[in-house]
This record gives sequence, C-alpha cells and structure tokens, in this order.
Amino acid sequence: MKNRIEEIRKERGLKQEELAEALSVSRQTISSLENGRYNPSISLAFKVSAYFGMQIEEIFIYEEESQ
Repeated sequence: MKNRIEEIRKERGLKQEELAEALSVSRQTISSLENGRYNPSISLAFKVSAYFGMQIEEIFIYEEESQ
C-alpha cells in the first residue's frame, strides 16, 4: 500500500517528530509509513486521516499485488 503521508506532512510544514507526537506513535513509525515499510492498522489510518482532515482514500493508495 502506498501513501501520501510524507508529501502532505511536508506541505503542512511538519517534522516527522511533530506528526508522531500528534498521533501518539514513534518517529520511526512515521518514517516506516512514509517509506512503505509498514502498513498502518486501520485505527492508525483513521487517526492520520482525521489529523490531516482528509479521507483515508486521499492519503492511502491500495495497489493490488500482481500474482
């Protein structure tokens, strides 16, 4: 799953640490999300979308894996 977290965070002038604190996660979690190494729980995805005031689909892009 791809996401636009880094793009949106930078547009709003936030540091990874600031976003992590606002979402009650570690900076490493934000880094892993941005680099695609970690897919968020549905709860965290909702927190991210609520924080940015956007729909989940505007932030997270589901790409079906090819078989």
